[in-house]
Amino acid sequence: MSSNQPALRLIVTGGGTGGHTYPALTAVRTLQARLAAEGRELETLWVGKADSLEERVAAGEGIAFTPVAVGKIRRSKNPIKMASPANVADMGRVPLGVLQARRAINSFGPDVVLATGGYVAVPVGVAATRLCRVPLVVHEQTVRLGLANKTLAGAASGVAVSSESTLPLLPESVRRSAVVTGNPVRPEVLTGQGDKAIEALGLAGFDRRLPTVYVTGGAQGSLQINHLVRDLLPWLLGHANMIHQCGPDHVEDLRRAATALPPELAARHHLTAYVGSELPDVLALADVVLSRSGAGTIAELTALGKASVLVPLATSAGNEQAHNAAHLEKAGAAVALIGEVTAERLREAIAPLLADPDRRAAMATQARTYGRPDAAERLVDLVLSVARR
Repeated sequence: MSSNQPALRLIVTGGGTGGHTYPALTAVRTLQARLAAEGRELETLWVGKADSLEERVAAGEGIAFTPVAVGKIRRSKNPIKMASPANVADMGRVPLGVLQARRAINSFGPDVVLATGGYVAVPVGVAATRLCRVPLVVHEQTVRLGLANKTLAGAASGVAVSSESTLPLLPESVRRSAVVTGNPVRPEVLTGQGDKAIEALGLAGFDRRLPTVYVTGGAQGSLQINHLVRDLLPWLLGHANMIHQCGPDHVEDLRRAATALPPELAARHHLTAYVGSELPDVLALADVVLSRSGAGTIAELTALGKASVLVPLATSAGNEQAHNAAHLEKAGAAVALIGEVTAERLREAIAPLLADPDRRAAMATQARTYGRPDAAERLVDLVLSVARR
């Protein structure tokens, strides 16, 4: 198929964490595929922070990248702390970032700018809307509106949110036109096959009559979750198979803890620093997931319809992970362990799920009602609807 239409020119911005970066990447891939099906090309420039996750991701995808200065504002209820030297210094970097972003926008000439949050989105979004008059689409991944997106939403041509619960938090003028797209999920996550995980990871010792628990604390692992699991290890393996992705710094400690396991329990225990390309198959195999509750994790678990026990990262910006977890627990779509979490609290939370297949299934069904596997397509619809022609 051929087309005489010019390429669509997109600037994407957002990053600092995977929660902002990977939804942006998924949206770019989806938009590229949509346009390719119409015989049209996509030209993309990623504007972000130098030496950052988003720069590495852009490089890996062959996406052109331009860095801008970023000012990180450290939030506090205490106005004196808000005026800390670090905040004052960072605030001073924002105008520089805006000027650099204006230069990048004027040079690239985008039809639309997509911002997925993080501090880097602010100078780019401000330059797009106030200085360059380029349509801006803002996407919010969490239940609560992040500080960057809160700053940009009023001037954006389109606002996309991941949850209906976010709509009341938007200014009324924005709320009327906001679109609930969900949070983009990598398509490959939705295509896993449990039997492939058994083969790829060598899980021949797993007892398929028992449920399988997948434990993860993100790429670097979670010391908190790792210690909780370590303290419950014999009990957990008495009731389930377990794949534990613990992060590279924690493997040896957890391996030592497992040396005393009886052979029949040890055979049901798979410990690994990373889960790579086999992640979709691991998620397909898992009956229960024990994890943090970042926006990306929530999007994947709900799109797949997985029963889960969530241990929010207490230091997440704006306590977003706790809000994400509590939101799902209220709907019966997860169990949230908020506040001080002990091994005993974890045991009490996960035991009913391991013991009762019907309970797991009911929670999985509730989780699926919050899932939006077509979120990337919905977001692309919005981006195309506001792009300059």
